[in-house]
Amino acid sequence: MSEQSYVVVVNDEEQYSIWPAHRDLPAGWSTRNGPADRESCLAYIQEYWVDMRPRSLRDRAAS
Repeated sequence: MSEQSYVVVVNDEEQYSIWPAHRDLPAGWSTRNGPADRESCLAYIQEYWVDMRPRSLRDRAAS
């Protein structure tokens, strides 16, 4: 069986997830990286999603 490919997706609040590459993205999400294997996508998220607070909360905290 071949390994499934995924993409890294991000929403308007800059929250990350992985999504099967062959499926349509849900509304409000866009592709950030991939397609790649699951482990590579998770490694990308670990490297780039350093502040897990939603963007709106980060914006409020900065004001």
